[in-house]
Amino acid sequence: MAKDLLFEIGAEEIPAGFMPNILGQLKQLAITKLNDAHLPFESIATYGTPRRLALIVTGLADTSADISERHKGPSASIAYDTEGNATKAAIGFARGKGIDVADLVVEDGYIYAETKTAGVPSKNIVADLLPELIHSLNFPKSMHWGSLDAKFVRPVRWLVALLDEEVIPVEFATVTSSNVTRGHRFLGADEIIIANPASYVQTLKDNFVMVDQDERRQVITDQLHVIANEKNADIVWDDDLLEEINYLVEWPTALCGGFEDSYLSLPDAAIITPMKDHQRYFPLVNKEGKLLPMFLTVRNGSNHSIEVVQAGNERVLRARLDDAKFFFNEDRKKSLIDRQEGLTKIVFQEGLGNLADKTERLLQLGRVFAETCGLHEDATVVLERATELAKTDLTTGMVTEFTELQGVMGKEYALLDGESEAVAEAIFEQYLPRFAGDLLPVTEAGKVLSIIDKIDNIVATFSRGLIPTGSQDPYALRRQTIGILNILLNSEWNIPLQPIFVESMNLLNVPLNKQEELLQQVEDFFILRLKNIYLDREVPHHILDLLLSNRELTVADVDGYVKALQANRIDENVELVQAYTRMYNLVKDVTFIGVNESLLTVKAEQDLFAVATIAAQDSLAAWLDSDYDTIVALPNTLVPTINKFFEGVMVMDKDEAIKNNRLQLLRLAYNVMAIIGDISALK
Repeated sequence: MAKDLLFEIGAEEIPAGFMPNILGQLKQLAITKLNDAHLPFESIATYGTPRRLALIVTGLADTSADISERHKGPSASIAYDTEGNATKAAIGFARGKGIDVADLVVEDGYIYAETKTAGVPSKNIVADLLPELIHSLNFPKSMHWGSLDAKFVRPVRWLVALLDEEVIPVEFATVTSSNVTRGHRFLGADEIIIANPASYVQTLKDNFVMVDQDERRQVITDQLHVIANEKNADIVWDDDLLEEINYLVEWPTALCGGFEDSYLSLPDAAIITPMKDHQRYFPLVNKEGKLLPMFLTVRNGSNHSIEVVQAGNERVLRARLDDAKFFFNEDRKKSLIDRQEGLTKIVFQEGLGNLADKTERLLQLGRVFAETCGLHEDATVVLERATELAKTDLTTGMVTEFTELQGVMGKEYALLDGESEAVAEAIFEQYLPRFAGDLLPVTEAGKVLSIIDKIDNIVATFSRGLIPTGSQDPYALRRQTIGILNILLNSEWNIPLQPIFVESMNLLNVPLNKQEELLQQVEDFFILRLKNIYLDREVPHHILDLLLSNRELTVADVDGYVKALQANRIDENVELVQAYTRMYNLVKDVTFIGVNESLLTVKAEQDLFAVATIAAQDSLAAWLDSDYDTIVALPNTLVPTINKFFEGVMVMDKDEAIKNNRLQLLRLAYNVMAIIGDISALK
């Protein structure tokens, strides 16, 4: 008879940002461990609130499945002597598998042991499995409390473990499991008996805990929209904010608060940032998109005395906005250009000067990059001015207090200073993208400024030996690298990054004898990030290995070749891969210096020279036009001629001159593919 399992871990409030990953881990671990134990089940669900993680398994079998296994042993000639008697090898093998030697089976010249393991009661399996679940969970940060060695994301206060109505004994950090949970911290009962797993969700709901995060999220969403509609307003929606709020409350009740109209004289960003990032409020705008002096928030509780909660939220926000107003007014006493001197007082990185030094480097990198990509003269002027002002907002009180506003306030202050919209936008765009899925820079100057700022950060950090390892990346260099690559992938620029890296190293005064190694490290870092981008797009490994083996390719080249190779799957053309691999094995160490046509005396080599010469010319022309489809399609046109060459020509001729000339011929033919990369990666 199938049973249901409930496992709840009660704890102090868990950080909201940790919850989605923890619940995902809990579900996957449970699935894996139950499958490993051969214990069938119908479904698994995980639930979470700030104070609890819960797992419910329905339709759990009474016992695990019986397991039949076949184990291969030594050969029959070793297992039995000439008279057919079992040897020590057979006896030992049988003993190790727990069966009688007479039950061994001979097949295909080997002995086999067939074993059967009876199923284990689910109660026994679950009793061992649940403690493993607790210990297997990983968190960004863990705690241990008191004098205990046990670690968890927050101190564990109670455990519930039920198999139908039966309590499964589980102990963690001196806490022993029972059938008793806790309701809402202020509205529910301190002790609640859970009769069985099926009643868990409703029993908690009766005690003001909406344990189903999906239901809770929908309730919050509906409540917010109802209030917004009542106010004839639209919500400045943010899915990440909704997800955070969802894991901050157990019993959500949305409410609307307000603030004085006078604060609307501040830039919108100076109001919205304190609301969303500091107070977790949703701003409201009118139907024209203009910010209103109202906000929505969600209380963890009922609507009892909701007006008191509203007043408290308004009071806290008012204090935040007072700060913002003070800093804004103080900041406006000095223009951005007049703040350049303040950059000398802000250290960039240890041993690498200050932000004034960084600004000078960015100005030079911008000139090099603009020349490399052929930036229009008007955009170059914008880039120069935006770079001069790029970091000046870091000296303002507003950004010092609300660091999330770097770039945002730079744009606002630039416009108030009378700078052009193009300059102001580039100042803002220098930090884009700020996170996965964020906006990319749109303006030409903004793209360049964003790229060179990130390159300077990456090369500078690498020059100090602070290369990210494992999950450690305190300077967010992976994110910045992916940002650069995505900007390039979404632009029309086909430019090499190596000259920019080298110029950055020179500006950072990296010793010449260390530049080659540093350049290799930076390029490897970029190549791996680029590979990961395409792996996420499900591009096959071997195609990426082929392309990324050629370090001369730009990001645009790689993107063009990926699309061409996806359309023309030469990696699936066995005959082509074999032909080019055969050539590669002969010429991989040969440098092409030219073919002596007078030494081509055999028709097969003359034919190959003719088609290879034309293909090489066509490939070069296509390369100059960035015609990747043509380049990828050309190699297949040589295959019949290459095969005939190998059938009728001895490459390693006794005559040294003829041998070398034939190797040059093969190198010429191979070069039609080598423009893409190392063909051996397709083997």
